[in-house]
Amino acid sequence: MAVEKSLAEINARIKSGKVVVLTAEEVIPLVREKGVRQAAAEVDVVTTGTFGTMCSSGAYFNFGHTKPRMKMSKVWLNNVQAYAGLAAVDAFLGATEVPDNDPLNSIHPGEFRYGGGHVIHDLVARKPVSLRAIAYGTDCYPRREINTVITIDDLNQAVLFNPRNAYQNYNVAVNLSDRTIYTYMGVLKPHMGNANYSTSGQLSPLLKDPYFRTIGIGTRIFLGGGTGYVVWQGTQHCPGLTPLAEGGQLVSGGTLAVIGDLKQMRPEWLVGVSFLGYGASLTVGLGIPIPILNEEIMYWASRSDEEIYAPVVDYGLDYPAGNPQPLGYVTYAQLKSGTINLQGREVPTAPLSSYPRARQIAAILKDWIREGGFLLSEPVALLPSINEATPLKSLQEKEA
Repeated sequence: MAVEKSLAEINARIKSGKVVVLTAEEVIPLVREKGVRQAAAEVDVVTTGTFGTMCSSGAYFNFGHTKPRMKMSKVWLNNVQAYAGLAAVDAFLGATEVPDNDPLNSIHPGEFRYGGGHVIHDLVARKPVSLRAIAYGTDCYPRREINTVITIDDLNQAVLFNPRNAYQNYNVAVNLSDRTIYTYMGVLKPHMGNANYSTSGQLSPLLKDPYFRTIGIGTRIFLGGGTGYVVWQGTQHCPGLTPLAEGGQLVSGGTLAVIGDLKQMRPEWLVGVSFLGYGASLTVGLGIPIPILNEEIMYWASRSDEEIYAPVVDYGLDYPAGNPQPLGYVTYAQLKSGTINLQGREVPTAPLSSYPRARQIAAILKDWIREGGFLLSEPVALLPSINEATPLKSLQEKEA
């Protein structure tokens, strides 16, 4: 008999203390031992996790009204500019924003860039942050300038809002050019001297629900050490599965837009980072529970690193030219082994996301659910399971 469960039934088991929860790593050997059907009957929830750099992140704030009142037109937090084209004392700070005097073109060993992601981390860590704002002045908002120091607890609202997180399956980056290049995928040596990747494989949230059968608008998640929610498909949301000649299937690039109360988050799960020769960003801890409603959901939730492929892309020539055609495909098991074989060469690999931290997130989320403090939420709408991202074309390209 086919396994069919409802979210209400699973939540009732959470409330009663009878829920069975495994991490996405733990469920793999269970399915190998008992099969998909039996595992789906026994397990109620599979938890996932990822801890990696997510550039399309940021936070919005309400600073509170000054005396006299002020309509802030430009705002800086620790000398990093936030966008203030909102209401009078609201602003949005992007994770990749850097100070105006940042040496954008400098590349030297030990270079460190402080940016928006670092400001967000400092606020979550309850550190003091300088606030400077200027305004043009109006009859209702006459004040023109303020300089002060704030902490996150001084703010009326501090909300993490990330337009694109939890990238479903990202590129493996190599460099076929004859010079070292500096990218958001780290430093890439010439002539395919190394390969960097940034997905946690068998623990990665969107690889465990590739068709978005359970993840949708309103899904409750682990975000930055607190509770957050999926609010929309992320920018560049482009999911789908493609059969490969290698015998597996390539999961594409679905993404999520997520939100959560920054005041409830923890600094170890929101960490500002700096990439040599590239800029600043934010490393985000994110985990999603997958309710096992049927056998199909269990099948995908139990796929292992040996069965999940990632595309290898040249960042030296093809990617910057806007033509990132894959050079080949490799499994996450191969990536995590430390080397991949590409075009007849052994290439050393390195992760930009942390698998141990992803494992820790999945375990924390598992504990929250088992302890009854984290119920699963029914999506108010599901996200597209097939989508295409449209490139930006110049006028000349449009007219061609």
